Amino acid sequence: MSLELEPKMMVREAMSSPVFAVEEGSNITEVAILMKKQKLGAIVINNSGGQPVGIVTERDIVHRVVADGKSPHGVKASEVMSSPLRVVKAETPIVDAMRMMDKLNIRRLGVTYKGQLVGIISHKDIIRIIPTIMEIMRENSKINSNSNSFSPSTIGYCDRCEMHSTNLRAVDGEFLCEDCRAEEKEE
Repeated sequence: MSLELEPKMMVREAMSSPVFAVEEGSNITEVAILMKKQKLGAIVINNSGGQPVGIVTERDIVHRVVADGKSPHGVKASEVMSSPLRVVKAETPIVDAMRMMDKLNIRRLGVTYKGQLVGIISHKDIIRIIPTIMEIMRENSKINSNSNSFSPSTIGYCDRCEMHSTNLRAVDGEFLCEDCRAEEKEE
């Protein structure tokens, strides 16, 4: 009997919700005030039909308004937003969302469910759940350590020597790099 407990955390488990949005004609000052009030780093921008067309982040405001010396009172959200808003489905594995963010060099993705925007997942949301993911991986490793089956490699820091490795493998409840695995075999 094989215990396959492959943890696949989905985007819906880490996303922030509800989504705060303003229309693309909104003044950027209004956007900044809403961001401050709601303690958000980004606001979704909707067109007049209520469909998301972009996102304004703190970084967008700094780079496209403040650093350019523009008066925020005359700037519309549509002039500052990053567009299009990149999205993933709520059932997308977090690993796939991370890859997409990395590939597109972005920090946030909209999250859709049945075609509707229901949340935002950011790099901060992912960082927040990493301890949970690591605990799941450790528990999974302990469960599977009794079998001699091949364990897939992962990227991270070796539990023994604490060096970064692109080839960590689970050995007796620890994630070890190649060198530490070789030392373990010699002992």
